[in-house]
Amino acid sequence: MKVRKKPVIVDAIQLCVGSNEDEVDDLHRFFGDFINWSGDDTGIVITTLEGDHFVSPGDWIIKGIKGEFYPCKPDVFEMTYEKVEE
Repeated sequence: MKVRKKPVIVDAIQLCVGSNEDEVDDLHRFFGDFINWSGDDTGIVITTLEGDHFVSPGDWIIKGIKGEFYPCKPDVFEMTYEKVEE
């Protein structure tokens, strides 16, 4: 059996560590308590349903339909998601 994933709209943000304070503030608003800085510009650790995951600069972080977070590599994100008008 083949199935198609139902179209849903989710929030996503691309990690750009150290680029500017506004993006860092956006990350904190987006994640709240689900984000832990790794201590340098190499990335962050986010808490997901499967445990903690390291996210590198350029990776996307997606907030799922139940409020869960998960990382996504840029190439997979590009193939899977498209921007929608708000």
